Amino acid sequence: MKILVCISKTPDTTAKIAFTDNNTKFSEAGVQFIINPYDEWYALVRALELKETQSATVHLVTVGGADTEPVIRKALALGGDEAFRINADSQDSYYIASQISAHAKQQGYDLIFTGKETIDYNGSSIGGMVAELLDLPFISIAAKFELNGTTATINREIEGGEEIVTVNLPAVVSCQKGMAEARIPNMRGIMAARTKPLTVVEPVAVEALTSIVSFELPPAKAGVKLIPADNVEELVKLLHEEAKVI
Repeated sequence: MKILVCISKTPDTTAKIAFTDNNTKFSEAGVQFIINPYDEWYALVRALELKETQSATVHLVTVGGADTEPVIRKALALGGDEAFRINADSQDSYYIASQISAHAKQQGYDLIFTGKETIDYNGSSIGGMVAELLDLPFISIAAKFELNGTTATINREIEGGEEIVTVNLPAVVSCQKGMAEARIPNMRGIMAARTKPLTVVEPVAVEALTSIVSFELPPAKAGVKLIPADNVEELVKLLHEEAKVI
């Protein structure tokens, strides 16, 4: 059984966000990058659990430049067997999905895992696009994944409850909280990751469908006003005149 896990490089959540080139590019100066948490904690770790119980082989793929290699090496340290870096730099979801699907067609995977979204763009679009391009079933926002032979039983959250579905492999699944428990690389895994294969693949010719016009920071939050507990009239006045909620 061959599993492909899609890995994305994202800024650490504590990073200070800034933009350059007239607000058209994200400034990477001084930013610590990590594996996108949904890719690492849920998609990758669930794949590793299947590796341990189903004798699966786990491949990793990322679309990006050489600066993404430390991130994918960490994924190898966690237990991935082999990694592929598609040598392209794009923020267009269709372009990225096209590169991943072209790679997957050549390799013939039984299962493709993605995180439900990245924490920088929050697009939630890659998994669905990859499935469409490969003509495979797609199950989104999976919180639990069990495999019996070539049939997967998947629990996914829906509005107001939970849905349980079954699907025959091959399939594409996007993963969220509940799929697995996070792991930390051990020294053995870190050392082994140095010699595991990381193949650089040139991108296929695909035209991007979107481009970034500009970024904007959210408006600064106003300062907090503290009102004495016995001054109800002042509180009501501020809620009416400033907050405009009453």
